[in-house]
Amino acid sequence: MAGFGIYGAGGRMGRLLIDYLALNAEHTLSSVLVRKGIDLSLPPETLVTNDPRAFLESAEVVVDFSSPKGTEALLETAIAGVKPKALVVGTTGLDPHQQNLLKDAAEKLPVLYATNMSLGIALLNKLVFEASKALADFDIEILEMHHRFKKDAPSGTALALAATAAKARDADLDSVRVSGRNGAIGERSSSEIGVMSLRGGDLVGEHTVGFYGDGEFIRIAHVATNRTTFAAGAVKAGSWLLRQPNGLYSIQDYFQL
Repeated sequence: MAGFGIYGAGGRMGRLLIDYLALNAEHTLSSVLVRKGIDLSLPPETLVTNDPRAFLESAEVVVDFSSPKGTEALLETAIAGVKPKALVVGTTGLDPHQQNLLKDAAEKLPVLYATNMSLGIALLNKLVFEASKALADFDIEILEMHHRFKKDAPSGTALALAATAAKARDADLDSVRVSGRNGAIGERSSSEIGVMSLRGGDLVGEHTVGFYGDGEFIRIAHVATNRTTFAAGAVKAGSWLLRQPNGLYSIQDYFQL
């Protein structure tokens, strides 16, 4: 049994994680960090605090789905020496500095970073690598759609899929990614990887990777119908992470893909 700490407990994913842990007898909710009050029913033994140090000292596994700045502050605190036994980060939109902080923290404790915690996306990522390599002459276009409240675009998952496709073709993603087309832009280059975003309604998340050749095409899609999938994946990955040595892990490592 592990004691979980939820960082950013007042957010959408934080609340789902609290609900999931309440139904999971294998683990406990040891602490939650909130910037404002929280109107959820919590176990009496759960520490509710806005002090990052007290929060971290009370948790064995910390799960973070907050914001890039929130994750940055969490990582800086862990690097400074106040750290849990394991850290699961699912925050998207991290900049290069924040990504480097992930690597620095991973020298001191096991860290799992994933833009998506589902088995389906982990498998999709593997399939995208194989297809990108096998269909070397096909154009790659990635389309993602999320709810109206999502703040970053393209989604972290779409960018991760694009990075996998670029890696399979020995390409630099920043050099080949196109995330918008408008006007007389000319023909599509053969090296482009298109990553496009749609927003609307309450859609949890949909990612489609298309490989378009002459006379044929293949599309591989993943649709998330319930956010509980991500909460369950994060908790299961956190439990696994406790048994791993220090280092930076992916969700593919957990699923052994």
